[in-house]
Order: sequence, then structure tokens, then C-alpha cells
Amino acid sequence: MKQPIAITGRSAISSMGTDQAEFAEARHNLTFDRKLNTWVGKLPENLQKAVKNLQNSTRNYQSLDPSVLYAMYTARETVAQAGWQKGADFGINIGSSRGATQLFEQYYSDFLKEDKSSTLASPTTTLGNISSWVAQDLQNNGPDISHSITCSTALHALLNGVAWLQAGMCDKFLVGGSEAALTPFTIAQMQAMKTYSRASANSNFPCLAFDLKKTENTMVLGEGSASVCLEIGEMPNALAYVAGVGYATEKLKHAVSISAEAECFQKSMQMAIADADSPSIDAVVMHAPGTMLGDSSEFKAINAIFGENMPLLTTNKWKIGHTFGASGLLSLDLAIYMLQTQQFVDVPFVSPQAKFKKLDTVLVNAVGFGGNAVSILLRKA
Repeated sequence: MKQPIAITGRSAISSMGTDQAEFAEARHNLTFDRKLNTWVGKLPENLQKAVKNLQNSTRNYQSLDPSVLYAMYTARETVAQAGWQKGADFGINIGSSRGATQLFEQYYSDFLKEDKSSTLASPTTTLGNISSWVAQDLQNNGPDISHSITCSTALHALLNGVAWLQAGMCDKFLVGGSEAALTPFTIAQMQAMKTYSRASANSNFPCLAFDLKKTENTMVLGEGSASVCLEIGEMPNALAYVAGVGYATEKLKHAVSISAEAECFQKSMQMAIADADSPSIDAVVMHAPGTMLGDSSEFKAINAIFGENMPLLTTNKWKIGHTFGASGLLSLDLAIYMLQTQQFVDVPFVSPQAKFKKLDTVLVNAVGFGGNAVSILLRKA
């Protein structure tokens, strides 16, 4: 890393709400949806109301998909914390795996009934819709980028922000991910792949993310958004620093597969550690989606890298579900919380790990369909 990248603002919304202290609670924030007949990670009612108020604040926002509104909500909070002014010079890169899922399905359903499309169907369902509307809301002067790299989307946005800053093309960058895909069709797709949790409505932990002893897949889909403000160099208001970045893509044997020892993760973690020149990693926030292969392969990759010097391992998906394109930044938010509070947040149904040690560095992992792995190394501010 040529220069450290300071994180000067953060905001996140999920089924956990907005309070970072909720990370430490040994209970999940998933709900059993009777209409969908399965577990999901929904935003709590107070947040749904706040997002609805944002949507109704101006006529132009009333036609926007929740994925866009979630991103706008967290973006406002993030830049306010960083002290960035509306109309300032900064770039934006906020991505999504699925994009405007709810609107797209609604418009297509209407098309099948009426044999014609709504005027706003195209502009409100394009993937670039997210960053474009965030840019309109914040009136920034700078590049506005949207993209999808499935479940590693948010961390790829962070990679892009780092690259622009290190290249001297921007001084500040807002990056993030947003997802609002709790729809019957999306969940049916996950169930068709046999990755979705089949836990009963009274299950204590419907998503057994990072439980290597589970005998079936337990992924649960969640919704949410997260973003951070990046600035180059040491900053007095830094929450944490991006010390190293890594990325890799492995050769696939199947469209949704990952190798038994997650070669892509081994490469991305090694790159991030080398980039930071930091052989000592205190904790890893795993991608760990709650699937048998996904969890075990990532664990094997971590073991291959660290061996006897295994860092503390955790994940948040057992608590809030897998939020697809937003998941990487929500994991990063957990890492920031642990660095700031010096409190390691473990997974309640996993065996206790090594004795607590000071948290100076936390590695955050994400991977998506296509074997696209990203590892971001944070250090304490």
C-alpha cells in the first residue's frame, strides 16, 4: 500500500438495525416470514419507516427501488459522519448483486398481465441507478460508478475507491453496497440450488454460518446496505485504516462452485497481507455464507495461510443473513466495531477460540459466484 487509506465515516443498515453494539448480542436478528415460509433478515420496522420517509421526501424518489433508497440512506449518514459537505469533490462507487430486484419483478409481472411496459421500468431498474441517485442526492463533484460482482461487490467497490485514491485521481471516495432482494423469486432461486436454510420456524439458529459440523446448507437471505468514506493518508478522525488489499479469481469447475481449499481466498489473503507488510493478523471476518462447502473451504484456506498462528475467526451472517452485494461492507463494519471497541465478537454456537488478544489488525473476506475473492486488511486507528 503506497499510503494508508483512512475510513472517516461509516453507516450500515440491516436486520440488526443501525446500532453497532448489537454485534455483541448472542442472538440472531432473523425472522420467519410466513408469506415466504422461510427465514429472512428484514430491516426492522423503524428503519423501514425511515426509508419510506426518505422515499416520500421528494417526487423523484417515489419511483425508486428499495436497493437505491437503502444506499441513499446510508450514504447520507456516512458523509455526515465524515464531515463531507453536499456538493463536495468526491467519487462514488456503490454496487449491488441483484440491483432493483423488487421493481424489476413488479414491472415484469405487470407486463405479463397488460402486454406493455411502464414508462419508468427501464430507468428505475438499471444497475447504474444506485450510484446515480446517490450522486443526485449528495450532489457530489466526481465519478459515479455502479457495478455487480455478485457477493464480493461491496469489497470490489472499496478496491476501486482505493485505486482511484492511490492514483491521485480523487482525494475522497464513498464506497458501498446495497441489496433489497427479499422476493419470492430470488429465494426460490437459492432454494433451487439447495443452499437455503430449511430450519423450522422455532429454530434457535436458522443460519449456522461458520459451524463446520453442520450436515446441511443453512444460508439465509438478508437485506441491507453499508458504506464508508475513504480518504488518503493519516486522518485525525479516522475510524480505522485500510492497510492492505487483495483479490483473486480461481478457475471454476461449476458456475457456483469454489475449490475445496478456496484457492481464490488463499491468493487474496496473501496479497492483502503482503500489501500491508503485516504478517500478524489478529482476526478474520469470514465470508462464511452458512453453506457446507462455502464455510469449510474458506476455513481450509485460512488454515493453509496461517497454520498454527490461526487468528480469531468470526462472521455476521448467522445474525443478519447473507446480504449478497452488501455483505462485504457489512462484514467490514463488524471489523471496524471490533477494532474500535477492542471486543472480539464470536459466533455463539461455535467452540470458544484462543484467549483474547489485542486487536490491531482484522482481515475481511468476501467471494461471489465466479470465484471472485476480495480480502481487505484493516488496522486500528
